[in-house]
Amino acid sequence: MFSIWNRLRDAILYAGGTGNIRYNETARTGRQIIALDKLIELKNISRTERYIEIGAMVTLNQIIRLGKIVPEALSRCLEQIEGPQLRNLATIGGNICNPYQRLDITGPMIALDAQYELRSEKSLRWIPAARFSPAYSDGFDGNELLTRVRIPLEQWTFTWYRKFKTPKGDRFAGNIVLLIKNHRDILTGIRVLYRGEAVLRNSNSETLLEGKRLPLDRKDAAAFVDSWRNYLANLDRIGSRSEAPGGEASPGPNTIFQAETINLTPEMIKTQIINFMEATISRISE
Repeated sequence: MFSIWNRLRDAILYAGGTGNIRYNETARTGRQIIALDKLIELKNISRTERYIEIGAMVTLNQIIRLGKIVPEALSRCLEQIEGPQLRNLATIGGNICNPYQRLDITGPMIALDAQYELRSEKSLRWIPAARFSPAYSDGFDGNELLTRVRIPLEQWTFTWYRKFKTPKGDRFAGNIVLLIKNHRDILTGIRVLYRGEAVLRNSNSETLLEGKRLPLDRKDAAAFVDSWRNYLANLDRIGSRSEAPGGEASPGPNTIFQAETINLTPEMIKTQIINFMEATISRISE
């Protein structure tokens, strides 16, 4: 594959083809295609006690059919991607490597601390999902190929996931994941991540709840939501232009985001996030 790619440096790598067809890339540019569907190494799935590894050419429906060994945040995400016909074609690698926009899988992968294996003809390296983006230098380096995805099998007690769409309901506008683990009714871990055109995570809100007893006191639950409300209030706009290279943005008071590309106003996005926070945190509150 790399030998062919070295001769055809401008060729398009073709996985499931759903993105190529949607954006009419081949017809529009006239570029040649290198199909990856015969690379058996990219279709392997393996599991250890600590993580599951999935080849880049494994389709979304194949992952769903693995059942309970797949972290719930990822399986819920995959089940809400288009219809079964598309999921039979679309691959996990293609979803991650879409050059036009971050697709559904990105948010859950970052929340789950997934890692990606990138290989070239002479090298191999792993990169955290939070740092990866095909559009930035922290993505691919030269002729690299995403070959494997490694997902930790951390045991989360509660998982909540929601997918947002544009007002007409015809386009992906972001998703949000909330993960909680507890031990003997003590909240030992919490992770909340929103992924739209930017990746947002408010670590201060998570610190507020760690170590608290479940069910949460109403004051603690309200403090968590207020922390997110204040965090979002410091963002003028939400979108892609100011996103940090490789993924997770750490917005401060002067961070600017832009939402025009997904036809949602900043206030609509913020309202969706807060409504999700209030609805989910109330389920583990008194």
